[in-house]
Amino acid sequence: MVELNSNEIKTRMDKAVDSFKKDLSGLRVGRASTSMLDQISVNAYGSLMPLNQVSNISVPEARLLLVSVWDSSVVAIAEKSIRESPLGLNPMVEGNVIRISIPPLSEERRIEITKVAAKYAENSKIAVRNIRRDYIESVRKLQKNGDISEDQKHQDELLIQNITDEIINKIDIVLIEKEKEILEN
Repeated sequence: MVELNSNEIKTRMDKAVDSFKKDLSGLRVGRASTSMLDQISVNAYGSLMPLNQVSNISVPEARLLLVSVWDSSVVAIAEKSIRESPLGLNPMVEGNVIRISIPPLSEERRIEITKVAAKYAENSKIAVRNIRRDYIESVRKLQKNGDISEDQKHQDELLIQNITDEIINKIDIVLIEKEKEILEN
């Protein structure tokens, strides 16, 4: 008798939720956050590197980010990467420091950001559904090989679907909270 490991399924699906939360933390919601720049990469030293690996990022005020680039030869490249990012930021260079003022968001921009958040949520749901598909296929294979009964197959499929529904509900709740935060600030 082969036992289905529901903890393993939850762990794999929770990783999709964690990835979704990380993606959301990079969305701009009107106040400065160091995680806003997590998605920005800089072409430095012959390879593409995350901005936080070539600089120190700090938040001295609610609407200001300071990026202290360690190597002066990378400052212009970092400034260009920030400017060309989809965040819509306008960096100002002062020596090795890049100042990024975070302007208040327009209603139009807030709606665009909620659409991006919804896209991230859908990508996470797709990842969860792919995990569900993999486990259901493995259960069906076990039943076909005679390792589990038809009843056990149905119970396992139901368990997998219940876990999937629970995780997708988590994603929806996180999305609703993020949309509320984006539209309120």
